[in-house]
Amino acid sequence: MYAGGFTGKILRVDLTKKEATTEPLPPEVARDFVGGAGLGIKYLFDEVPAGADPLGPENKLILASGPFTGTTVPCASRMAVTGKSPLTGAVGMALTGGFFPAELKFAGYDALIIEGRAETPTYLWIKDDVVQFRDASGLWGTTSGDCQQMLKDDLKDQNIRIACIGPAGERQAKVACIINERRAAGRKGLGAVMGAKNLKAVAVRGSNEVVIADGEKYQAARDDMRRQMRESPVLYSEFAKLGTPMVVDLTSALGILAAKNWSATGQFVPVETLGAEAQKQVNVGRNPCQGCPVACSQLKLARNGRYAGTLAEGPEFESFYSLGTQTGVDDMDAVIAADRLCDELGMDTMSAGVVVGFAMELYERGLLSKEAAGGLDLTFGNDEAMMALLHQMAFREGLGDILADGVKAAAEKLGGEAAQYAMHVKGLELPAYDVRGAKAHGLNYATSYTGADHNRGYAFQEIFGIPVPKEYDRLAYEGKGELCKWNQDIRTATCDCPTMCAFLLDTTLPATAAQNTAALLEAVTGLACTPEDVWALGERVNNLARAFNAREGFGRADDTLPRRLMEEPLAEGGSKGQCIPQANLDAMLDEYYAARGWDVSTGTPSRARLESLGLGYAADQLGV
Repeated sequence: MYAGGFTGKILRVDLTKKEATTEPLPPEVARDFVGGAGLGIKYLFDEVPAGADPLGPENKLILASGPFTGTTVPCASRMAVTGKSPLTGAVGMALTGGFFPAELKFAGYDALIIEGRAETPTYLWIKDDVVQFRDASGLWGTTSGDCQQMLKDDLKDQNIRIACIGPAGERQAKVACIINERRAAGRKGLGAVMGAKNLKAVAVRGSNEVVIADGEKYQAARDDMRRQMRESPVLYSEFAKLGTPMVVDLTSALGILAAKNWSATGQFVPVETLGAEAQKQVNVGRNPCQGCPVACSQLKLARNGRYAGTLAEGPEFESFYSLGTQTGVDDMDAVIAADRLCDELGMDTMSAGVVVGFAMELYERGLLSKEAAGGLDLTFGNDEAMMALLHQMAFREGLGDILADGVKAAAEKLGGEAAQYAMHVKGLELPAYDVRGAKAHGLNYATSYTGADHNRGYAFQEIFGIPVPKEYDRLAYEGKGELCKWNQDIRTATCDCPTMCAFLLDTTLPATAAQNTAALLEAVTGLACTPEDVWALGERVNNLARAFNAREGFGRADDTLPRRLMEEPLAEGGSKGQCIPQANLDAMLDEYYAARGWDVSTGTPSRARLESLGLGYAADQLGV
């Protein structure tokens, strides 16, 4: 069926019936959606009905790698986890790396579709073509690290790869994530979906190899990619040594590192304690994903005070924001400890930290009493209160029970003025970049199919000043609709679907990403592929995701930003005076919808555009 890259098999697991079946990956689906996010969104649209309860048995979890996964393409052990998000009600798609994605491929599967709900706590044990449903009652309640080690010991193989949930996922906290080894499929609450299915873990061991269709073409394409990686001015010299936290210094200088629930961006700038030089003092090693020569993931050791001795993989840049500047905490050791705590409890660090910062602002404004906070002193910068609140959220105790479902739901429950300070788009908490100083990045937050998600259309042109496809002024509004579409499509097609680490796009391949992906896809799979095909893939997946959301009732009114970003100019820093007024956001949206060929008044994909991408069936369901 396939010359290479794909295994050609989907593993479908019905937890209700305790049945596991394999089915072929249709060639036309492989051609049109490739893998990763493409496969996840395709199966999500086709199989999860409109209006489905994200925490009900009709929702599905789709774990999908890409044709590059398990090969020697650098930085390709990636996997998309897709389902309907309990945080947003929209598409929930999270990417993760490590060793699990490649192991699932070695077991013989392009994707794992999990449906139904187990009656009792269960874990899946997949060893090549043998799939077992096993009792997880003895694992229920364990942290992610302990769960994985217990399973490896019980199955007598330390090389088994495991994806699991922690206590937060078991309690269906909507900020819960899925942890595999020390990697997270974070954001969008997919850990809660797994918990709602009574699924504690998926353990995988495989013995197969991934076939390459054309070895000569593959060698040439991979060598060219490696050459570009070596020639990158930052990949090995800086990024490999510091990882994503190197961006703390840059975003601080630009005045876009959000702080204190976005009320003090440009004012609270703790570079001395959280920046690159401070990070070097706590870095003790690196932990690469399978087959990755870059090894950007840093191991950090807390060395002082009450947190001394705590080791974390990370924190990544976004966690320095969410557990640091967002909460007003400028203590490196406290951020390391909070990052480790979130990983063990199975909570997305970004959403969890934004929730804590939200509660702290309410507390300081007198909108949340000390009594309502369970006696916690939730002033900005109080790391002990942050740690206590994170624990409460995972176990749904006290105020944490309200906050565990994210800022949108918490604001609705708390009432009053709380909604004014809930920093989210479509229910997903904002990432680190204060987009008042990066307009295309802000438009991506507003339009991303997952909600406020920097990774769906990262504007590296604005953040790093990279002039691809051309030079852009980060503070200008004109042209940002077309740029946002460009960024969303190229990232989807070259990173989220084949699959490949998105950091390569930003640091190494921005000018050649489509050509690089086309050459590798053709060599690996044997399917004819051009750069134009790659661009069409990005458009196709983004349009189908938009169609899913439109079917769920989302439209132009939901493509917005928090009031603070539109009405409160930044008071200090490198982006002083900047905000994104509603009129300017509307103009960018008009340009974006026009570039996509969508209805400008509703933001709904047009029949003509959907049919041009082979998505006529989606147009039929939308009635356009």
